[in-house]
Amino acid sequence: MIGMAGGAGVCPTLLYDDAKAAIATLKDAFGFSEIAVYEGEDGRVLHAELGFGSGVVMLGSKGGEGAYAKVMADAGPSSCYVAVAGGPPALDAHHARAAAHGVEILMEPTDQSYGSRDYMARDAEGNVWSFGTYAPEAAGGAGEG
Repeated sequence: MIGMAGGAGVCPTLLYDDAKAAIATLKDAFGFSEIAVYEGEDGRVLHAELGFGSGVVMLGSKGGEGAYAKVMADAGPSSCYVAVAGGPPALDAHHARAAAHGVEILMEPTDQSYGSRDYMARDAEGNVWSFGTYAPEAAGGAGEG
C-alpha cells in the first residue's frame, strides 16, 4: 500500500477545478514526478500524489464527496514551498524550466538575507509555489515538535 511507512511526514494537499492540468504543470514545468493518480469513472482525479525530492504533494479535483471536499469547497488559493537541491545553479535551471513552460513568475530568482536563493510562481488556478535552496529540517521524529 502506498504511503504507509517511511513516507513524507507533511504533505500539502490541494484541490483543483482542472486537476489533470495541474498535474501536467507540476510535472512539465516544475519537475515533479507522478507517484499515483486515481481517477473516477467520470475521469475526474479522485486522488493524486506527485513527488519532488523527498517531498510529496497530494491533489484532486474539486467537487468531490466526503468531509475534506466539503470543508475545502470554498477554499481559495494556497501556497507551497519546495526545496530544490543542487544550490543556486539548480534553482536557476528550475526557474528557467518553469518560465519556458509559461508559468507566471511572481519573483525572479533572488538571493535572500538568510542565505537561500528563491523564486515564486503561480499556477493556473492561483496557487503560489515558492522554490528555493533552503531546506528546512524537521526536529525529532514523527509526531514530535
